Amino acid sequence: QVQLVESGGGLVQAGGSLRLSCAASGRSMTYYSMGWFRQAPGKEREFVAAIRWSDAGTYYADSVKGRFTISTDNAKNTVYLQMNTLKPEDTAVYFCAAGSILGVLNDQLKYAYWGQGTQVTVSS
Repeated sequence: QVQLVESGGGLVQAGGSLRLSCAASGRSMTYYSMGWFRQAPGKEREFVAAIRWSDAGTYYADSVKGRFTISTDNAKNTVYLQMNTLKPEDTAVYFCAAGSILGVLNDQLKYAYWGQGTQVTVSS
């Protein structure tokens, strides 16, 4: 069993930055992939970014490419999402997810474990 706890959300002005953290516990994450998803009010949850813990391969949604960076700290069993040049349309609840996944990482159905979410609000 894997437990995921997100932190780092908050209120920021457009153009600002935030760093989200997701602390994983329960087992070694070596064979897992980690993803960030988000859900805005009235919208479906969507893929943001993902990383393979084994080789640090990263994947991004087109809407955040060049602005967001996903990374891991193996010693802390933590995955981060650095969000720069934030826009009001980035406002959402951000969820961390983990799964033992082969192939593409943007399918939320492939993730078995989810955090509780953290709110990010970007004001214009």
